[in-house]
Amino acid sequence: MSSDTITTRRATGGLHGTITVPGDKSISHRVAILGALAEGSMQVNNYLCSEDCLNTLRAMQQLGAEVTPGDCPQNFTLTGTAMAPAAPAKDIDCGNSGTGMRLMAGIMAALPFSSRMFGDPSLCSRPMKRIIDPLSQMGADIEACGEKPGCAPLQIKGRTLTPIHYELPMASAQVKSAVLLAGMLTAGTTSVHQPAITRDHTEKLFNHFGIPCTVSEDGLDIAINGPVHYRAQDITIPGDISSAAFWLVAASIVPNSEITLRQVGLNPTRDAIITVLRRMGADITISHVHNSGEPYGDITVRTADQLTGTVILKHEIPNLIDEIPVLAVAAAFANGSTSIRNAAELRVKESDRITTTVNNLRAMGANVEDFEDGLVITGGQPLHGAVMDSYHDHRIAMAFLMAGLHADGETTLLNCTNINTSYPGFEEHLRELIS
Repeated sequence: MSSDTITTRRATGGLHGTITVPGDKSISHRVAILGALAEGSMQVNNYLCSEDCLNTLRAMQQLGAEVTPGDCPQNFTLTGTAMAPAAPAKDIDCGNSGTGMRLMAGIMAALPFSSRMFGDPSLCSRPMKRIIDPLSQMGADIEACGEKPGCAPLQIKGRTLTPIHYELPMASAQVKSAVLLAGMLTAGTTSVHQPAITRDHTEKLFNHFGIPCTVSEDGLDIAINGPVHYRAQDITIPGDISSAAFWLVAASIVPNSEITLRQVGLNPTRDAIITVLRRMGADITISHVHNSGEPYGDITVRTADQLTGTVILKHEIPNLIDEIPVLAVAAAFANGSTSIRNAAELRVKESDRITTTVNNLRAMGANVEDFEDGLVITGGQPLHGAVMDSYHDHRIAMAFLMAGLHADGETTLLNCTNINTSYPGFEEHLRELIS
């Protein structure tokens, strides 16, 4: 468990070591859902035992899936319900996870019983209309009962749905997946068109489980024929590149550093952080690549001679959205200007990540300008430590702890227990790499 308050200071000896980051968060959510609907049992290895993913796994247990052993270590056996889940005996707690709630809504809408999903105050302030709209077009009965319009808790009266073709108004893997998961339980062809490529873990897992799914050559159109029945398949989940991103930036900016991150997921819809950091001058090499299913490999990063600013391209944003806070930290230590625009989605994450990133950069002395859809950082000047709030956002907390590793004085982040939502063991890895 992460401490409530964490302090870092300049790592004068550099960062060194080899670590294995936790399992991929996006894939873990999807494995829990799809495994719980499969027929038979499967071995799950390297599941992310973070609060978010555990909440999704517990939700599927409420629907009748079985997890052995029941305390959910990283490796366990998951026995599914053969597409016949039971009605939950109580409301489903999604905690802080927008992914869990949005994806499960697609399933719950098509099941023959009612359910209610809720979460913590942060989750209950995040938009759910984006998945309610397409699911309602399929005939779903979903009511957003939150204090804010269109927000959780969600009251769902499950019913038989009708297939649709849905044109996504924004590039969102969660919306795409919610519709496709509903399509698994719906007779006929359900399809989506996305305006830009988004992470494709759902499609890859459909393929892993043998679920019929077609993807257009350009990757923008995906269709599924339902209802489907499929058998459980063993799976090993690669390390989360979004968690690896913190160390990629830290080793790039801290002098005399060399870190190797083992068995990190290298899905092309998720590796924009590597592309952008290399463009900025980062020294990153990849080895021992495995390409079956979800690709993964070992990533070694050494201190960059000098990072330089860059422009984040519009098409890169959907596959870089979770890494933008720590990328902004890298930009603050880079020479020149880095522009991050077309990223208004950052305002509806666990925090308003444009505001929280800008506030903390300024607290450390960085030159940053904010816009409705992003920020521009002019880097190259020394940063100083500060006492800052994480705003109960795990990625803000970890990003600015990385900044503290190359700033003057001490950097203290408050309210850091939220790190457990995505990276259990973060503090242990931080100590290991500094020692």
